Amino acid sequence: MQNTWMAKKEEVTDKDRDWYIVDAKGKPLGRLASRIATILQGKHKPTYTPHVDTGDFVVVLNASDVKLTGNKPEQKMYYSHSDYLGNLHKKSYGELLEEDSLIPIKEAVRRMMPKNKLADRMMKKFNPYIGEDHDHGSRDFKELDF
Repeated sequence: MQNTWMAKKEEVTDKDRDWYIVDAKGKPLGRLASRIATILQGKHKPTYTPHVDTGDFVVVLNASDVKLTGNKPEQKMYYSHSDYLGNLHKKSYGELLEEDSLIPIKEAVRRMMPKNKLADRMMKKFNPYIGEDHDHGSRDFKELDF
């Protein structure tokens, strides 16, 4: 009988991780976020293991220029609650963009990740930028197409 191979935390190093770059200008927010979440988790690799971070790094350029379809730019709302009665806070997509234009893509990706401590470590490999400039110039990037 053959055992199923599973990655171990000690076996996965930064040398095993690839760097992906994405230009988000004009891309739909949900499709972009789901693809990025898949890469951060490592589900695109044959070495994927649910309890080990086997994912890759993702750099997103023009992250504030994602598009929403239909009437979502006017109607989409973001909710937060402090768990106290009457403390439901809501902001529209436009208000969120004024506050920080990276929040919508960060939230979309974060909400598509698993709800556990490992997701926090995976999210540290996600680097969105407002424009074309980024801090990872000397990396060997793979282009991520949609």
